[in-house]
Amino acid sequence: MSTSYHLQVVSLDGLDFEGEVQKIMLRTIDGDVEILARHTNYCTAIGMGTAKVTMADGSERKAACIGGMISVMNGEVRVLPTTWEWSEDIDVERAKAAKAKAEELLKNQVLDKEARVRAEAKLYRALVRIGSSGQDI
Repeated sequence: MSTSYHLQVVSLDGLDFEGEVQKIMLRTIDGDVEILARHTNYCTAIGMGTAKVTMADGSERKAACIGGMISVMNGEVRVLPTTWEWSEDIDVERAKAAKAKAEELLKNQVLDKEARVRAEAKLYRALVRIGSSGQDI
């Protein structure tokens, strides 16, 4: 029995990964899921968090994964995220600057509800990127 399967990650920027993996773990809208070989057919929306991909050779890579969907169909796994950034590609200083800017916006007590929700989302995205990079928040 095979312990690996074919994974394809295609974001709005194009093909981010294609190859054999042992597993992927990522955050969905219903919580964290881990997809192993021979997983049942499955489809759900992706939340925001760190995705962990264990390659066929056992090495692990992490990525900031934000939004989109995951599909498991007849042994083929496709991740279609809105944003996918491998940890080594994350601009940590930019993410820290975005975090600081969002925190500053949230200090404003007169923000309307929509502006507050947007600022909170920007803060959360920055925190996911920083956390996925392996840096301290």
